[in-house]
Amino acid sequence: MIGVTILGATGSIGVSTLDVIARNPDLYNVVALTANKNVERLYEQCKQFKPEFAVMVDKIAAKRFSDLLNDSNLKTTLLVGEKSLEEVASLNQVDYVMAAIVGAAGLLPTLAAARSSKRILLANKEALVMSGSIFLDEVKKHNAELLPIDSEHNAIFQCMPENFKSGLLEQGVTKILLTASGGPFRELPIDQLADVTPDQACAHPNWEMGRKISVDSATMMNKGLEVIEACWLFHTSPDMIQVVLHPQSVIHSMVQYSDGSVLAQLGNPDMRTPIAHSMAWPERIESGVESLDLFEIARLDFQQADFVRFPCLRLAYQAMEQGGTAPAILNAANEIAVESFLNNELAFTEIAQVIEATLDVSDITSANSLDDILAADNLARKKSTELVYKR
Repeated sequence: MIGVTILGATGSIGVSTLDVIARNPDLYNVVALTANKNVERLYEQCKQFKPEFAVMVDKIAAKRFSDLLNDSNLKTTLLVGEKSLEEVASLNQVDYVMAAIVGAAGLLPTLAAARSSKRILLANKEALVMSGSIFLDEVKKHNAELLPIDSEHNAIFQCMPENFKSGLLEQGVTKILLTASGGPFRELPIDQLADVTPDQACAHPNWEMGRKISVDSATMMNKGLEVIEACWLFHTSPDMIQVVLHPQSVIHSMVQYSDGSVLAQLGNPDMRTPIAHSMAWPERIESGVESLDLFEIARLDFQQADFVRFPCLRLAYQAMEQGGTAPAILNAANEIAVESFLNNELAFTEIAQVIEATLDVSDITSANSLDDILAADNLARKKSTELVYKR
């Protein structure tokens, strides 16, 4: 059986991954599950899947979890703290690592998985956004596998020629069409965006996601980070990637070819499809997702992305074009700004303003080492926090 560690087991991606595993019990063995502080959900998952290890990052939550374990007959070993994430990503009995921790916190354990030659199911886009070539170099050096879980990148992967790494233009690829729903404010008058509340921003029309990712979808920073991730995954540049608003979220992305062909991957908006694809690749397994009913869908709509409505998307393109530490700074500032918005410390429209101001006051340097990236990330967080409290 294939041994699996799930980094971020209690989030939406982790829950969906466990659902796929439960549908294919003869194929996968859950070795380790991790969470930040969701004690109750992790405990229920441990009761069902009986992993060898459970990691609770938050020490206070770990004490509560330990009490539950002690009162049960589970043989799961509890590990505590951030370093334990790297430990369970590197275990010899683990073959696949689902990297589903949101934000920069997922970078180091995902790198640990690469250095341990695992198949990495990458749902944490920040690992590539922040470290880019450093991360890919580790994957190559240690003969790890990297498969994308984001529905858009997974769709692109499915539509790409097998040897795309030898060069997209050489393989006849002329453009990547990265689809986006446009979030809940795609048609809201721009002058009303400043009054948007956190609850409104988290009410995504098509997908069930955590609050941070939901806000990123509403600002389109999520799509901006996906542009950066796509550049690294598919060895290309931002000018080869076009964001297409597609409110139905049925076409998950497309690849355009020099002969006029456009290949698209379609499916119901359910993350279990890309999860099952990446877990079974190059085979296929049951995901629990119903097949798409084209007659029920009836129509597919497309619009160009508007940089005025979605300034975060513009900032992401610019950061990737700048290169170096710019994407890491962009990501760090966004995490601080979104958290501040969710805490009612910033207006919705001020998220992009804080990110742009942070980029303006930061020195963009070469990203030659992980230390360079982590230093840039740390400094950007301090600067963006200062900018939040100056507003």
